[in-house]
Amino acid sequence: MSRVWIYQADRFLNSQEVNDINALAQQFVASWTAHGSALAGKAQIVDNLFLILEVNEEVAGVTGCSIDKSVHFVQALGNQFNVNFFDRMRVAYIDAEGQLQIASREEFQEKIKSAQVTADTLVYNNLVQNSEELATSWKVPFSASWHSKVF
Repeated sequence: MSRVWIYQADRFLNSQEVNDINALAQQFVASWTAHGSALAGKAQIVDNLFLILEVNEEVAGVTGCSIDKSVHFVQALGNQFNVNFFDRMRVAYIDAEGQLQIASREEFQEKIKSAQVTADTLVYNNLVQNSEELATSWKVPFSASWHSKVF
């Protein structure tokens, strides 16, 4: 099982940004280490919005220092591409037409009040921590998500 970190951009990335970030992310994971041991890492951009980093901890476990390296890498990407991967106040969800959307907390609250977001609306749980949760619990109905307790 792999450990997972999901970084959601504060805006959708264009195709050139996705290509450039993917290339830089592949370089990063190829050199990502923990106490000198190479980590079995993967990186990918999903839906032009999410940067997902994974490490197979059966090969080598992550450390505080290796996690710090990844955070610094993501911060540098943000600076280079003028995007914020650390804005936790934006909610990603699938709208009634099946399109991925992002909204501020205030906008999302309004969409709930106006019934544009319902109990069945799929929302993204970027707090998943491993590959199993990524596969099963990343996109969940609003009613079953932590979001429903906040909103």
